[in-house]
Amino acid sequence: MSASRSETANAPGPDEPGSASGADAGAGSGGRAAPGRDGPGSDLLAALLDGMDAALCAFDADGVITHWNREAERILGWSAEEAVGRHGFAGWAVRTADADEVQARLMAVMDGPDRQVDEFALLRKDGGRVLIRTQSSGMRGADGKPAGVYSAFSEVHEQIDLERSIALSEALFEDAAWGVVLVDVDLRPTVVNVHAARLLGSGRASVLGRPLGELITQGVEELESALHHVLSEGASSAVAELWMTVRTPDGERRRCWRCGFLRLASPLAEEPVPLGVGWMFQDVTEQKLAVQEADRLRFRGSQLHRAGRAAAECEDPMEAATVYLDFALAGFADHALIDLVAEGRRPGGLASGASGPVRLVRTVATPGGGASGPSTPTGSGSLPVRYAAGHPALQAMDRTGSVRASAPTGRNGANGGGDAYGAAGAPPPKPVPAPVWAASRQWPEDSVHALCTVLRSRGRSLGVVTFLRGASRTEFERPDAVYAEDVTVRIAACLDLRALLPDTDA
Repeated sequence: MSASRSETANAPGPDEPGSASGADAGAGSGGRAAPGRDGPGSDLLAALLDGMDAALCAFDADGVITHWNREAERILGWSAEEAVGRHGFAGWAVRTADADEVQARLMAVMDGPDRQVDEFALLRKDGGRVLIRTQSSGMRGADGKPAGVYSAFSEVHEQIDLERSIALSEALFEDAAWGVVLVDVDLRPTVVNVHAARLLGSGRASVLGRPLGELITQGVEELESALHHVLSEGASSAVAELWMTVRTPDGERRRCWRCGFLRLASPLAEEPVPLGVGWMFQDVTEQKLAVQEADRLRFRGSQLHRAGRAAAECEDPMEAATVYLDFALAGFADHALIDLVAEGRRPGGLASGASGPVRLVRTVATPGGGASGPSTPTGSGSLPVRYAAGHPALQAMDRTGSVRASAPTGRNGANGGGDAYGAAGAPPPKPVPAPVWAASRQWPEDSVHALCTVLRSRGRSLGVVTFLRGASRTEFERPDAVYAEDVTVRIAACLDLRALLPDTDA
C-alpha cells in the first residue's frame, strides 16, 4: 500500500475565498478561471495560486479536480490543462491499486472540521514516483454544507529538510555547547542562546538589543571589526581566537573565545541582502592557559639547561652567577639585582643575629634607565644599600623565602604583593607614582612589580636576588616565584664557591 502515514491536527479548515462549491466544479484551471468564469476575481485567484511556494490542488464534492497551480505542475509534471477536470488521481497520478485508498483519505476530511496530514506516493508524468506530504482541509459552500477539499503538498524530502533546519535552529538556541548569537546589521544581539548568555554573564532577554560594548569591556573592537568584515566580505572558513574581558555580576573576567562567523542573507531577495551575522563561540580559556603554561615551563627549562652549560665554561664563579641571571631574565623580567650580605653580618641561618641587623651590599645589577645589556658587577665595594625597615629584600631574608611586591594601583588601595611597610593590620599605603615607589626602594624608576628571593647555600643566607618588571608586564605570581627560586639556588652555589676560593675577594 503506497499510503504510509496519516495524522489529524485539531485546526478547523478555513473557508477559502473564491473556492468552488459542489455546483461550481471546474471553476478554475491551474489558478486560471474556467471558461465562463473570467473576470478580475478569477485573474487575481490565478495569480495567487501560481505564486505560491507550495503545490496546491482542489477537489469539488464529487472528487473532481478544480484547481492545479504551477508548483504542482513542477513537482509532478502534469500541466493544469491535463489535471483539471479529472476525477481524482486514478490512472494518471497514482497507481490504480492505490487510487481508491488515496482518494478516500483525501475526501474524508471534507466532512470533518480538522486538517489532515498524509503521505502518498504519486506518479510523475515521466513515470517516476515521488513521495509527497499533503495537508488537506474541507471547504464549505455559502449554505454551510461540504463543498470540496483543498490540499497543499510538497515533496517529503523538501519538507524533511525544512523540519531539520527548524530542529537544528531550535537545538542551537537551547542545547548547544557553543554560544550562538545572531546580531543585526547594527551589531546588536537579536537572538541569544542559553550557553551564550551564560558566557556573557547576563540573561537571554537582558542581552537583546544592547551594544556589545556594554557586555564586553576589552576586546570589543576586535569583535566588531570581525563582524563588520563578515557583513561586507562574507565569512572566513577559519575560526578566530579572541581574548575578551566580560563584565559580569561577579566582576570582570578575562576569557578566550574561539569564534566562527556566518553572514545571514535573506533567501527571498533577488540579490543577497545581509540580515546580520551568526556568531558562534566557545570558551577555550582553560585550554589556552594550559598551553601557555606548558610553553612557559618548556622555555624556562630550556633556559636553565642552556645557562648551566654556559656557566660550566666560566672560570670565575661570579661570572657564572651573572650567566644564570642573564638567562633567567629572558621573557621573565626587565631588571635583576644581586645584594649580598656585608662581611661580618652573615648569619648562620637567619637574616639577623647577634651581630645586629643584616646589611645588604649591591653586587650585581642590570643596566637601568631603559638601557639593555648583560648584568655586571657594580663595584660598590662594601657600602650597604639604604634599605628601609620592611623592605621586600629584608623581608625575604627574614622569611628565608620569596616576597612579591607591586606598586599601589589606586583601584583597590592594595599594593598587590606583600610589600608590607608598617605594622601588621595597618591600612594599605596610599597610591603613589610608580617612579617614586621604585626610587624609594632603591630600584630602577621604571619598576612596577618586584620579586625578591633569598640566596641559600649550605644552610646560610648569602643575600637576595631581586627581579623587577615594568608596567607593560603582569605582576609576579606563585609559579614565577618557583622559577626564580630555581635560578637563585644555582646563583647561590656559584657565589658560595666564590667565597671559598682563596684567590677571590670574599
